Amino acid sequence: MKEILRRAWAEIDLDALGHNFRQVRQATDPKAQVCCVVKADGYGHGAVRIAREFQELGAGWFAVSNLEEALQLRQEGIRQPVLVLGFTPPEEAGTLAQKQISQCVYSTDYAQALSCQAAADGVRVKVHLKIDTGMNRLGFCFQDISRDESAIAEVKAVCALPGLNPEGIFTHFAVSDGGSQGDAFTMRQFGCFKEIMEALQREGIRFSVRHCANSAAVFDYPLSHLDMVRAGVVLYGLAPSSQLRAQLKLRPVLSLRSVVSHVKTIAPGATVSYGREFTAEQATKVATVPVGYADGYPRALSNGRAQVLLHGQRCPVLGRVCMDQLMVDVTALGPVHRGDQVTLIGRDGQEEITASQLAGWEGTINYEVVCAVSKRVPRVYMKNGRVDSIYNQLLP
Repeated sequence: MKEILRRAWAEIDLDALGHNFRQVRQATDPKAQVCCVVKADGYGHGAVRIAREFQELGAGWFAVSNLEEALQLRQEGIRQPVLVLGFTPPEEAGTLAQKQISQCVYSTDYAQALSCQAAADGVRVKVHLKIDTGMNRLGFCFQDISRDESAIAEVKAVCALPGLNPEGIFTHFAVSDGGSQGDAFTMRQFGCFKEIMEALQREGIRFSVRHCANSAAVFDYPLSHLDMVRAGVVLYGLAPSSQLRAQLKLRPVLSLRSVVSHVKTIAPGATVSYGREFTAEQATKVATVPVGYADGYPRALSNGRAQVLLHGQRCPVLGRVCMDQLMVDVTALGPVHRGDQVTLIGRDGQEEITASQLAGWEGTINYEVVCAVSKRVPRVYMKNGRVDSIYNQLLP
């Protein structure tokens, strides 16, 4: 691979991405659109190239976290509707309208501020009303009809504000990935969402896009598909949790690779890395790998908590992971040379280290593992077994 400097890189399998999209499309009600969530730079996979692929595959919508992410998509030619799920300063109402970007609206004061600016700019902003049915993060609170009935009038008033075009309404499930343990709360959330939609409909308020199904609900709660589903982590070949009832047939999209930069044998009693937390009990062959926590390989995986793949075999990490380097025990291998490929996430021969396995070692979730791969790691897009394109944020 001569197109990049072979130090550390992430391989992005576009064929696997396409497979996962088709799995989502197949599981989704035919009447519902698929919204591909590409926030956080496409969960670390590179939002622009990923979005282009999804657009070709037939994605109906895209969802992002903030206006900057939405503008990136627009600047790179993404034509599909884009929804900002989080906060955008109301002063940017004109930008939202000009670029045809839909905005989440989650409170009366925020809606009024956005409306005021839109009216001053002479524009109409497409908005999706966020209903808080139990996540308690953002949204008009509607979790108990006897207690939160005032939310109906509140949402109705927001829909009448000048400068706003209320095209959508949505909520977000808190435990749809909890298997049977999440059933009661998820169905309670869905019931609340249906109640407020029906109440608004009786008031003459209808929305063209109603959505609440996230990645887990796409597969485990088909009744919640409505007009659109929001597929996120499953598109990247990662399960939302191990508790889903559905048997997912996903393919991991991201592999993280590096190379051996140095090999040496240390004597018994020698220590490795900062803090001298590893001491060799016998002569040990150590390979240095030029990747570290600044690349997104966490320091929490120090001292034998993790393994890498080299020559198709698992090799434990020795001592502390450094900012730019880590060391592994290759004593059990045959000859190891500078330039030999190292796999930190992905498959090598019959062995595989998944993002979920790495997350387990680290004590986190697979979402965080892939999102943490830093901008200094080039993304190499593979299609049909060949390099399709490269996204290098340091050397564009």
